[in-house]
Amino acid sequence: MVLMTVTATDTGTRALSARARSLAEDSAEWLHRVRLDPQGRWYERLHADADHEVWIISWLPGQSTGFHDHGGSAGAFAVVLGELQEALPEGPDVRTLEGGQVRGFGGHHVHDVRNVSGAPAVSVHVYAPPLSRMNRYDLDESGELVTLRSESAEDW
Repeated sequence: MVLMTVTATDTGTRALSARARSLAEDSAEWLHRVRLDPQGRWYERLHADADHEVWIISWLPGQSTGFHDHGGSAGAFAVVLGELQEALPEGPDVRTLEGGQVRGFGGHHVHDVRNVSGAPAVSVHVYAPPLSRMNRYDLDESGELVTLRSESAEDW
């Protein structure tokens, strides 16, 4: 696996995006670990230290995260195989990311990531600091976010 250090003083979205891109480009080191699960997205943590963590996620068609944040952690994800869509709560527009594309985001980002294609997808995610909690949301009739629940790292 390509080693690239992400430190507490260098955890901006540019560094996190570079780490995600590097891991996606060197997927031969970890792609064999990916599993497909018809019951829900499959995920595994590849790396964790005091400054950041790395996750791989597989997505079958129709699987999604629902609206969520990352508990104050900044992050980035790279699509390795297939394509994913990212929806934001503030509008109807969605961003489609294909293999090789990376999306970085700050610590207050809320999104819904989903596979609406007809084929499986795989992505690699980097968060700094490591995730300690995530909040799940829904949109009410007026388009405002409503908190459904908060999850701690022990829940994953």
